[in-house]
Amino acid sequence: MAPSPEVIRQRRIVAVIALAVLAALLVFAITRLTGSDAAEPQRTAGGAGAEQAEPTPTPEPLVELPRGGRTIIPDYRVVAFYGAPQDDELGILGIGSPASAAKKLEKQAKGYARKTRPVMPAMELIAVTAAAHPGEGGRYNLRQSDTIIRRYLKAARKAKAILILDIQPGRSDFFTETKRLRKWLKEPDVSLALDPEWRMGPNEVPGQVIGSVTAREINATTSWLNDLTQRYKLPQKLVLIHQFTDDMVPEQDIKERSELSIILNVDGFGTQSLKIAKYKDFTKQATKLRHGFKLFYKEDTNTMTPAQVMRLQPRPDVVVYE
Repeated sequence: MAPSPEVIRQRRIVAVIALAVLAALLVFAITRLTGSDAAEPQRTAGGAGAEQAEPTPTPEPLVELPRGGRTIIPDYRVVAFYGAPQDDELGILGIGSPASAAKKLEKQAKGYARKTRPVMPAMELIAVTAAAHPGEGGRYNLRQSDTIIRRYLKAARKAKAILILDIQPGRSDFFTETKRLRKWLKEPDVSLALDPEWRMGPNEVPGQVIGSVTAREINATTSWLNDLTQRYKLPQKLVLIHQFTDDMVPEQDIKERSELSIILNVDGFGTQSLKIAKYKDFTKQATKLRHGFKLFYKEDTNTMTPAQVMRLQPRPDVVVYE
């Protein structure tokens, strides 16, 4: 007996449902076998479709000193010419053009070079000069123009030397005058020198008395410069402190700074024996600070040769010629 039309229709419906279920099971099985990789690019080390990691930015290279590296002391021994162009009597640096001074400096510095410790030439320009008259603001000082500073910085760079800005504050102070030089001290090849002989009290006049400075003022100045150097990721800077009397600088209380090399520069002219004795006296005092030595072409009696200077113990890290 043949099935009725109703039975045939029901069988067809069941067959369609069965096929649909089978198809769904097949899709599920394929998905389980291939995993999420079927819908996403393969995460392989290379090849097409590989997921790329975010590239690591390349850090900017840190600026270096004119003759390489980022540390002046102890990597180099510094040999400097001191002066200003306003008067030959202010020192050797101001005699002739900056370019001619740079050539003389290079020649003088060669006598201090050693295989284990090369020389870093330096131009120590008097950026603030003490004056015998009150002048602007009653400061008893004269400030070097930007034009002059720029001229010497250009010459120093051409000679692969550093520029040191020297401050004779008069009745101003080291902290105030140093901050004024901020735009220059932000440069990677510009350092600082402080000359307490010319740091006057409220009623004192440069040239009439020998000045002095407190440790508090020096420490405030070096703290500011240290922060500036650190903020702009600059190479190490020198801070020369000129000294020729015991009470001029309270060296025991001067703080060291991470970004600076603070040098007590033994100043003063005279005979060789007098200068050597003074250097020994200053360097034997218990201090962590390093020392420099100053020579005078005119005022010294028989200016010491580089060989004689290098026989000093300890050997000076900085040698300045005036």
